[in-house]
Parts: sequence; C-alpha cells; structure tokens
Amino acid sequence: MLGVTQKLSVRALSTGSPIQEVVVIGGGLMGAGIAQVAAQTNHKVTLVDLNQEVLDTSHKRIHNSVARVAKKIFKTDEQAGGAFVSDTMGNLRLTSSGETALGTADLVVEAITENLPLKQKLFSQWDEICPEKTILASNTSTLRITDIMKDVKRLDRVGGLHFFNPVPVMKLLEVIRTDTTSEETFEAMTAWGRAIGKHTVACKDTIGFIVNRLLGPYIQEAIAMVERGDASFKDVDAAMKLGAGYPMGPFELLDYTGLDLHKFINENPDHPFRKESQLINSMVEQGKLGVKSGEGFYKYTK
Repeated sequence: MLGVTQKLSVRALSTGSPIQEVVVIGGGLMGAGIAQVAAQTNHKVTLVDLNQEVLDTSHKRIHNSVARVAKKIFKTDEQAGGAFVSDTMGNLRLTSSGETALGTADLVVEAITENLPLKQKLFSQWDEICPEKTILASNTSTLRITDIMKDVKRLDRVGGLHFFNPVPVMKLLEVIRTDTTSEETFEAMTAWGRAIGKHTVACKDTIGFIVNRLLGPYIQEAIAMVERGDASFKDVDAAMKLGAGYPMGPFELLDYTGLDLHKFINENPDHPFRKESQLINSMVEQGKLGVKSGEGFYKYTK
C-alpha cells in the first residue's frame, strides 16, 4: 500500500507536470505556504529570504502546519504521520542565497511585498541566472504581470500564480497568462497547480485578476460603512457570515491578507477600485497589519 507522500507523488506525476524543482522567493506567510504545499506533493523546494529570522520563523511555521496535516490524515498512526512530516521537510531547503537553486529551477514563484520596482529588478536578475527552461511567475494579487516582467527577456515563459491565504487550506489558484505567455508555459503552470492539489482557474493579465477584481468594491464599501458609523466591523463581519453565508467577514479577511497590502492598493493610481481610507492608514501606522503582526481589527496569538 502506498504511503501518503508516495500517493501525492504519483498524483503529481499523473498530471504530466514538467515542474519538479521549485524556488519560492519570500519567506512570509504566502511564501511559506506555497513552499509547504509544493514540498508536501514531493517537489524539490527551495525557500529564499534575505532575513534569517524570517527563515527561522517560516521553518517552524511550515513544520507545525505539516504536522497538523499529518495528524489529520493519519490520525493515530504516529509512525506514518512522522514519516510524512520527515519526507515533506526533507523536500524543503531554506536559504538566504538562492543562486544555486535558481540555476536548476523549473519554476520560480515570487512572493515578496507588492513593490513594483523591486519585483522588476529581481525578475530581471533571475532572468539572467535561471536556465532557459525556467518559468518565472509572480504571486502578486494587485499588479499586472506584464508590468512586473517588463525587463525580462523570456516573455514566453512568464505568468502569474496567485495563491490565497492560508495557502495550505485555500483550494483556489488563479493562473494568469499575459499576451506573450506561451501555451506550453500556461499548461505547465496549470498542471503544476493541479499537482499540488489546487483547483485552478485561468485569467488574462487584468488588474486584480478574478477574485480581487470582484472583492475590491465589496471590501471598500465595508470599510466605508464602518468609517461612516453605519455599523461596527464586528457586526459587518457577523452579517456577511450569517446572512450571506461567507466563511469570514470582510474585516477578518483584511486581517488575513494584511492591512498594509490594502493600503498599498489604495495608494496605487492604476487600481480601478482604489479608495483612500483613514481608518486603514491609521491602523497601518500603528503597526496593526493583521494576522502577521498579531493584531489588526482582531487580536491574534502567535
């Protein structure tokens, strides 16, 4: 009988995905989550971040998350669960220098802060380091892939892979193709998304893609209601969960995605749903960024 890790490996191979070696740049919540789901499905993964403290936190977060997955799958079979955790962590390498891994990568997934000039600079550098086969992808939720990749030469091998937080739990993956993305690249990204257990949807390179293009106006109106004093943020969340059947309210969602990200969206003149919010600005200034800082609209224990 196949073990779970072996079953996941067979599933990955059965999709026909040519992607086996993955480099994830950015060790925050998103990057760690992407690295975890790839490692769990028997991919060779390198997680890169310049900050060793961030890497240490990511390693602990990933290990604890994988242990929870193992407990859920194997329940009381501690030996099998332990093997699953060991195999998964064995597929993962964390480093502050990714040059070696970039030299053999099939796929690079960038998951750093939404800073367009920085992304452009890094992708231009990776374009020079990576072999011809490597697909360059961004996990951006707010920027156009075409803008990010403007200095990249391999424009047929670029795209977007937009995951949702928390990555190990959320099933959706938006696969983004630009006007220059080749069919082979798009199919490879889609096959890899399915290999790591995601439900993939395709979208052209439009700001916000599918989910955030629709979600933006909803979030903005929720914030406006609270700022006007129409309702409290807790009551808005309760109303949307109990009345509309949403799994979480807009303010819980803001906490998970990061209030600093929302502030960035508000400051980007290219976003069709941007709307300045004094409430969000004030909270970001206070360091209340949501789950990642331990406090946003709600408080969280790390």
